[in-house]
Amino acid sequence: MGDGNTITIDNLEDQVGKVVEQTKELQEEALALINKNATDEQSLRQRAQSLDSSICRLRSLIDSLLSDKLLDPKLADKLEEELQKARCILSDGDAASFLPGKPHGRFLKMFLGPINVRASRRDIQLKVKEEYNSYRDRTALLFLLFPSTLLILRSWIWDGCLPAFPVQLYQAWLLFLYTGLALRENILRMNGSDIRPWWIYHHYCAMVMALVSLTWEIKGQPNCSQKQRGVQLFLQWAMMQGIAMLLQNRYQRQRLYTRIALGKAKRMDVVWGETAGVHGQLWVLCPILFILQCE
Repeated sequence: MGDGNTITIDNLEDQVGKVVEQTKELQEEALALINKNATDEQSLRQRAQSLDSSICRLRSLIDSLLSDKLLDPKLADKLEEELQKARCILSDGDAASFLPGKPHGRFLKMFLGPINVRASRRDIQLKVKEEYNSYRDRTALLFLLFPSTLLILRSWIWDGCLPAFPVQLYQAWLLFLYTGLALRENILRMNGSDIRPWWIYHHYCAMVMALVSLTWEIKGQPNCSQKQRGVQLFLQWAMMQGIAMLLQNRYQRQRLYTRIALGKAKRMDVVWGETAGVHGQLWVLCPILFILQCE
């Protein structure tokens, strides 16, 4: 019995030692692989930047020759089309991760610090884009339901007088909404999306508006309906804004599919401001936007 226990303990010590050695070997192999990948990545990065520079140089040369009438216009169009294809492959494929990224903005540094938020794989970048689209769809629906619920409860339960806490909760949610949108849009720009700066800046302004609205004093009785007239109008405006956001999301999504199919947009792009839209939708979207501006 004693010899059996001694043998079991010896085997256990050997197994522990074997696991420790295997762990060390795995660490060394992982480190070697990381170093090799870093070297290969640097080589691919240099090639991608060189190709990007070559495309820009050839485009400038074609424009120069065309302006000097030294190149046939048809041949120039053909060469420009070929360069555009090469540019799309480089900027919209997996090689795009090896191109220089856009610098971190102050907004990202303020919230996340100096960390790298750029994904190295295209499928992960596209998942970031899909999550952003899903977030916009969810929040647009809540943008409509939240103020609608408050106005219904005001009429049915609260006798025409809104309590302060639910309104302030809605205003805090607005601050969270616009902060989340701005963060996601900055991360998308870092991953190659061509979001227009004004689109992000208008969410910064909305964040300030939501922060200021949190300081509103929600007055009660007496003359509650008169004192809360501004709050009531704001909630009605928010309902219209929710409808406009739902229509806008659908319109922009379908326009983007068309632009990607035509080669005028990249798969990572999410927002475009073209005037041509899906048939019939602008007849609904434009009047709503006009009413919102009048409000």
